[in-house]
Amino acid sequence: MPRADTAIHRDVDAARRGDEPRVLARLGSGWAVFGSQQFVRGYLLLLPDPVVPQLNALAGAARAGFLADMTRLGDALLQVTDAVRINYAIFGNVEPALHAHVIPRYAHEPAAMRTAQPWAYDWSRAEPFDAAALAPLAEALRQALRKL
Repeated sequence: MPRADTAIHRDVDAARRGDEPRVLARLGSGWAVFGSQQFVRGYLLLLPDPVVPQLNALAGAARAGFLADMTRLGDALLQVTDAVRINYAIFGNVEPALHAHVIPRYAHEPAAMRTAQPWAYDWSRAEPFDAAALAPLAEALRQALRKL
């Protein structure tokens, strides 16, 4: 069967080559990357390596490892930001390859958005990923991940 060509495959390939500027860290199950649109500061994705079509394609330790890495990212965000909670999402509907969204939620979000699901944001108006602007957060997250 030919290899799927999704944005997730391309991002993982770029991360392996060292060509993906959004990479935060290599974790046991894959790559932690910043979202290309920072609709909330610190929005991350976990991309599995190797890429699989969905969570159910992983078994046993691989599945547990992916879910543990996902929540580890949330733990790091809670430690280094003023997030009040973390939203986690796994869909795969648009990009049919496993990837997890790790979304910090803040008390300072607009009142109407505090209890809304993250996709209610106007992503076209979101801040684009900016490596320099996110460098202090990235370093703090890396330090937290080393301790978790």
